[in-house]
Amino acid sequence: MSTTPTTPKLDSKCPTGPVSERWDKHRFELKLVNPANKRKFHVLVVGTGLAGASAAASLAELGYKVSVLCIHDSPRRAHSIAAQGGINAAKNYPNDGDSVRRLFYDTVKGGDYRARESNVYRLAQVSNSIIDQCVAQGVPFAREYGGLLDNRSFGGAQVSRTFYARGQTGQQLLLGAYQALMRQVGLGKVALYPRREMLDLVVVDGVARGVIARELVSGAVERYAADAVLLCTGGYGNVFFLSTNAKFSNATAIWRAHKRGALFGNPCFTQIHPTCIPVSGSYQSKLTLMSESLRNDGRVWVPKSKGDRRSPDQIPDEERDYYLERIYPSFGNLVPRDIASRRAKEMADAGRGVGDNGMAVYLDFRDAIRRDGAPRIAEKYGNLFQMYERITADDPYKVPMRIYPAVHYTMGGLWVDYNLESTIPGLFVLGEANFSDHGANRLGASALMQGLADGYYVIPATIGSHFAGRKLGAVTTDHEAFRTTEAAVRTRLERLLSIDGKRSSDDFHRELGLVMWNHCGMARSEQGLKTALTKIRALRDEFWHDLRVLGSGEELNRELEKAGRVADFMELAELMVLDAEQRRESCGGHFREESQTEEGEALRDDANYCYVGAWQHTGEGANLAWTMHKESLTFEEVKLTQRSYK
Repeated sequence: MSTTPTTPKLDSKCPTGPVSERWDKHRFELKLVNPANKRKFHVLVVGTGLAGASAAASLAELGYKVSVLCIHDSPRRAHSIAAQGGINAAKNYPNDGDSVRRLFYDTVKGGDYRARESNVYRLAQVSNSIIDQCVAQGVPFAREYGGLLDNRSFGGAQVSRTFYARGQTGQQLLLGAYQALMRQVGLGKVALYPRREMLDLVVVDGVARGVIARELVSGAVERYAADAVLLCTGGYGNVFFLSTNAKFSNATAIWRAHKRGALFGNPCFTQIHPTCIPVSGSYQSKLTLMSESLRNDGRVWVPKSKGDRRSPDQIPDEERDYYLERIYPSFGNLVPRDIASRRAKEMADAGRGVGDNGMAVYLDFRDAIRRDGAPRIAEKYGNLFQMYERITADDPYKVPMRIYPAVHYTMGGLWVDYNLESTIPGLFVLGEANFSDHGANRLGASALMQGLADGYYVIPATIGSHFAGRKLGAVTTDHEAFRTTEAAVRTRLERLLSIDGKRSSDDFHRELGLVMWNHCGMARSEQGLKTALTKIRALRDEFWHDLRVLGSGEELNRELEKAGRVADFMELAELMVLDAEQRRESCGGHFREESQTEEGEALRDDANYCYVGAWQHTGEGANLAWTMHKESLTFEEVKLTQRSYK
């Protein structure tokens, strides 16, 4: 593997000048498309979560012709619906000292100084407009007695800036974006194609001009042409098999684009969420998130004595270790996710975990219920408590929740510049599918903020520079590039169907997930990563020799769908491990055991690793390989310091 750049230097297109003025300056300097000409350009949006639905609705409102591919039967089923706790914005309604600059600072610090300052400031800057937009759409945010929108706290901040709708904020925001999208569908400005999965990107003369997709009910392979392609397909956390992601969530769209030339940024930056219902058995196919918002009123603790298996009500306060409050007195239970997750793992590894297998910690609402009363707690978290009780059969009003870290979000993704354009001209990547705004750790309630910022505010301003700045010839689905790309897709599907082995794709996926969790999960080491590489390569070879997919490609075939996604996960997993291996520092969610402080905190190496690792696909099949390029990160507004939440 070479780390010597063989392509031109990455150009982030970040504007210069005072950080607070960069977005306004950049928008003014961007080329515009007049309203009459917008009707001439066709935009293809892949994905209908918050980023995709908001982008499609906004671009159609501007006058562009828009087509949307949705992998579900309805955009309402996008995984954005599963977000629970809230969305950040710097409105400062509680008058507790918040500001755009403080949100910017908290996000840069929370990401352990591995994100671009320009992108993060823009995100903070447009956050307030997002709330106004969503309120205008009728999103039922929680309100306080006087009628103003309510706020609560989230990890990594000492102010209350998170707007919420009980524990179903993602659902309500998605319904807002969905209704905006469907309004444009009703007006005939958006063509919506449900039950389509993108299987490859079509590049014509170096520019993204369409995709090849499979209609999931009939199995038909279809072509879609456009003047620009937007990937809004979410993250790749399901590479670990067990995660909080919906089972439909996958990496195929961004991985196919990556193999067509889009560089992949920081693939090893994955987030482990500390507040999930623990694994209960090998039969599970996914894990369930308990919102980070619960750490506002819930207190995290374990018994002080190793191996203490008494029920929690039998353990007095003096024999409890509220370890986050003890170690981090300034932030307490609201430390960032990466820190809370590592500390929970330490407690379990030390034999102080709880539950049948000792792989959990308590999240206890006893004191909050005594202070505020059960009805008030139910107002804030009732549906989350109901969800927990239905899954575990324990009543969290009476006994503490048992929680443990699980894979949740991926900060890595396709590399994009300030315009959200990938290294393939005309291919734009929004939301969790790109790498751009969170660095090495995402603060809670910032995913919804980024998805809507990209869709409602960034891409409508930046996509015009693509149309106005390039000469785009007419391209139809009869173009040779569509024929050859479709042929490659069909060949791949036929190969998956023809292996005729003995193991299912789920069986391979589960084994891959264990390798990734054990060696490239919450803690990583040089030896563990080398072991993972060996196991992944052997497993991938076995996959292509012993996979069994029943049925045919000319019908509804969920096993064929899963097989294609697992095949891509097999390759992505190797790249994640390679990226983790070369980054010999700890930062945010990337924790190298060889690089930590005496107190067990992540220890960055700014002299050698203050960059984005952008990976280029350079070899296929038995010669699968990548080359890494570096985008240096500079910090002019926020001083590079060792993170401290104590």
